[in-house]
Amino acid sequence: MLEEDLSDIIADVHDLAKFTQLNYTGFQKIIKKHDKQTGWTLKPVFHARLNAKPFFKDNYDAFIVKLSKLYDLVRTRGNPTMGDSSAGGNQQNFIRQTTKYWVHPDNITELKLIILKHLPVLVFNPNKEFEKEDAAISSIYYDNRDFELYLGRLRKDEGAEAIRLRWYGGMQNQTIFVERKTHREDWTGEKSVKARFPLKEKHVNAFMKGEYTVAQAFEKMRREGKKSVKEIENLEALAREVQYSVITRRLEPAVRSFYNRTAFQLPGDARVRISLDTELSLVREDNWDGKKRSGDNWRRMDIGIDYPFSQLPPNDIERFPYAILEVKLQTQAGQEPPAWVRELTSSHLVEAVPKFSKFIHGTATLFPHNIKLLPFWLPQMGVDIRKPATHRFGIERPNQSVSISTSDEPSSTSDDEGSSGEDDERTPPNEETHLLENHDRENEATAVNGTPRAPGGGGNFLDEEERSGTGEHIDDATTFYDSDDDIISPTHRRHRTPQILTKLTNGTLYILRKIAPHPRSTQVTGHNPHAATIYHRPFRAPPGKKIFVPIRIEPKVHFAAERTFLSWFEFSIIISAIATTLLNFTTTQEGGRNALLYAALGFTVTAVASLMYAAGLYLYRVRMMLLRRPVGFHEKWGPNVLCGLMLVAVLVNFAGKWAGKM
Repeated sequence: MLEEDLSDIIADVHDLAKFTQLNYTGFQKIIKKHDKQTGWTLKPVFHARLNAKPFFKDNYDAFIVKLSKLYDLVRTRGNPTMGDSSAGGNQQNFIRQTTKYWVHPDNITELKLIILKHLPVLVFNPNKEFEKEDAAISSIYYDNRDFELYLGRLRKDEGAEAIRLRWYGGMQNQTIFVERKTHREDWTGEKSVKARFPLKEKHVNAFMKGEYTVAQAFEKMRREGKKSVKEIENLEALAREVQYSVITRRLEPAVRSFYNRTAFQLPGDARVRISLDTELSLVREDNWDGKKRSGDNWRRMDIGIDYPFSQLPPNDIERFPYAILEVKLQTQAGQEPPAWVRELTSSHLVEAVPKFSKFIHGTATLFPHNIKLLPFWLPQMGVDIRKPATHRFGIERPNQSVSISTSDEPSSTSDDEGSSGEDDERTPPNEETHLLENHDRENEATAVNGTPRAPGGGGNFLDEEERSGTGEHIDDATTFYDSDDDIISPTHRRHRTPQILTKLTNGTLYILRKIAPHPRSTQVTGHNPHAATIYHRPFRAPPGKKIFVPIRIEPKVHFAAERTFLSWFEFSIIISAIATTLLNFTTTQEGGRNALLYAALGFTVTAVASLMYAAGLYLYRVRMMLLRRPVGFHEKWGPNVLCGLMLVAVLVNFAGKWAGKM
């Protein structure tokens, strides 16, 4: 009964969040229509007055923390899991899997409410009342003017590093963590690692310049003896390597990331850890364009955790439009993750973005004139990631069969189904919706590079599914019948015979293609009847830039290219041996050279051609692998051409022998 009551409260919080969101959007639309119809510009004044009201500024994080505690008490029958909040990350017999997702702001509250039913909110200090700054995390990423660290992390080079300084809470926090991420390829047998050590804020500038030594930084730690000698030696080695990299590579503060993190995890159990980062902001920290931002300090002091940092100019900040969901699983080999996690990650509430990086995104967007190589997700930022519900998943009230998730239509709720006489006096839903959609499409949908924006503002583009649903971009190839099936005029009858022959020819070719053996894809069926449809939209990089597609190049790929070249080389030697043998059997006839001489010449040309082709192909493949270009390494024309040359050489040989007998 308590669990049902809490589920009812969770549904109330979800409804309240959606109610405030819809009302805020409604007020924005009303004033926008007013300015458009009257020609008066009241939106800035109204926006300032609206922002002064606390109606839509309610912070649900405190509610979620309280609900999480209550739900955890009920779920565990009054015996919540106890343990160190930071424990659980040192198991050696676990395989860690990390995936990242984007979450639309409309789905953030609902997603938090769903997760807290399975995992409690991770609170490091349960005796302290929750405050908003407790969730704030800030990081300063270092790089040089050549963006060496950015390019290494983007290309996933072996040993690529990311160095950052991180602190939790407000600017008054005196403990700074110096962290280093190192990427390791799978073929090395090692795992990518993240290591860090603490440093006092007053010593950061001196440490980064080499004036504050590693021995001084760990002198107090050695004196207190809270860590073992081995641990301190490992931390000292890490500190020396970080200090050496900063000084030799001339690394400086480049990008700051700020976000509020809500973590879900059982204390002392790191098998499932889920974190949701909201209000992500990326800020420039460099002085490379002549503008003093951080100056000689390791971070700029004109901002703190006062999101949305309205005091900054637009060129200095990138406000990320989505939340970042990170799911970390530590499961034993062969063990499946929990069913609710699989259901969550495959739902309409999240959009998978593999290998997303805050540092890479911030550098690519804040330095548009310096960065030429872009991450693969950057051109897709204008696409609306909201999706229709593929299966029944969302916040539900107890004993209620109808979902009330944010993606459901209002007409599908039980209240609308149970209403009676009031609906007769209103405009029919279909007609009203049709009028509103047409009006929004005419007045609000604007196109950028031929892509329509989503009605209702927000700056999001319609994706392929939404555009197909609105009836735009209708192709002639999507018609369901041909004109020949209609009434045929006398003019059409004269062309009927060629058309019948064309159809017979096409049908025969289609049957032959079906009979021919070739790989066939497997149709995957899901809850959504349109799940099998694949929507493809080509993306182009801006002029002078390239989109980097993550390509894994392992050593065995290089070895495969070498083996292929050696196979071609062996083929060339065999053909040249045949040519030499034929040349030894040639004799001079009265009418001229023996015909076998021409056969030997044909085999020689084939051997030389195959050798040159193999060398050129090998050099091309090695270059593409070094550049990590997404090209096809299979070859379908070269073998066919060389086999054709072999056939010609053999035919010349037979022709020569036949002519000699004649």
